[in-house]
Amino acid sequence: MPYSSHIIGDPYNKIIHSGAVTTLIDTACGAAIFQAQNNTQALATLDLRVDYLSPAASGKNIQAYADCYKLTSTIAFVRATVFTDDINSPIATATATFMRSNKSFPIN
Repeated sequence: MPYSSHIIGDPYNKIIHSGAVTTLIDTACGAAIFQAQNNTQALATLDLRVDYLSPAASGKNIQAYADCYKLTSTIAFVRATVFTDDINSPIATATATFMRSNKSFPIN
């Protein structure tokens, strides 16, 4: 996610708002599930736990890596890491569960 003044949560230190980080995580987790299940069946976030470890460096783009490590017929389990330059120095980590549907995600 590119750094932008529109997503700053702390105007003094110019740190990205935690809500933007959470949205990035949720989106990356959904993409990881689409890849793991090899289709675009609809999903719904059931639980998303985010641990914020450090603020994002001012002016830096942030990245998210998500891994869907378990699929059942109705639930997907995902882990994610948000970082700037080094995944081993994370800004946040997350675990999430998503409900899987048998309906296709609407693509226009």
